[in-house]
Amino acid sequence: MHSSFLPPRQVKIGDAAAFVGSTPRAIRHYHEIGLLPEPERGGDDRRRYGYEDMIRLLWIRRMADAGIALDDIRDAFTTDTASATADSGEGIAGILERVEETLAEQEAELRRQRTAVQRMRTEGSRMGLLSDFVTERLKSLPEGSLRQDDLDTLLVTERIFGPLGAAVQATRFIALATRPALRADSDRVDAAEEALDDGVAVDDPRVAQVAAERHAFENALHAVIEESGLDEADEALFDAWDILHPPTDGGGDGDGDDGRREAGSMSAFEAIGKMPYDFSPARLRCMELAQELSARDWGNERR
Repeated sequence: MHSSFLPPRQVKIGDAAAFVGSTPRAIRHYHEIGLLPEPERGGDDRRRYGYEDMIRLLWIRRMADAGIALDDIRDAFTTDTASATADSGEGIAGILERVEETLAEQEAELRRQRTAVQRMRTEGSRMGLLSDFVTERLKSLPEGSLRQDDLDTLLVTERIFGPLGAAVQATRFIALATRPALRADSDRVDAAEEALDDGVAVDDPRVAQVAAERHAFENALHAVIEESGLDEADEALFDAWDILHPPTDGGGDGDGDDGRREAGSMSAFEAIGKMPYDFSPARLRCMELAQELSARDWGNERR
């Protein structure tokens, strides 16, 4: 006994959209971008979709749901059309392979981002912004012994000189965080330098006086670092960095960092030129004088 129900040989766009779980608007877009050939129209000038059209629409819907771009789906269906293999799956297989590779890259990036967020929560928001190489150097310090300004300075240094440069600079903040008297001296000199604002002339006697105070403090800080053995820890940092990042055959990029800056970062010279510092002329002159005093000491030691 034959069934009295016979399915239609062709359907209108609304029925086609309902069957595949799409919309007439989406199907019209497929026609516009060449993803789905325009079907013949019936006597009422409306599109009519047959079995092959519905198969194509089902494939499009499944691939789109998988995250494949419409342009890639179109390429898949038009691959090797001369040999009639596009719909056999060869073109689709190539697209799916590329999509799988992309998804794997996205998963790796999501894992990296999740690890970074977890680390920031564990270390604290500002500490967590620094690289592992820098935070490892600071882990021996008591909680809260580092100031926000210390971490901000390390963040800037890492951007300019890379993790190794920031890890070496961390030695300074370790000494200050563990020696209250030294920190008090540092605060005093910092305040004196900040007082050299735009209202102070470059040749004001206070400029040379503060430069001498800065020079004396830096010598005292260096002595503490040597006495405590922190300088030896600095040497170990270079060895650890070289193990983690073996020198390339090129021996660095030619700007004196021996390849220790972060990959993809600008040179130290470029970075310094782009980082704003609100220093008055008097304070800049103070910094120059302090450097001259240090250079003079270094010259005397070599004699």
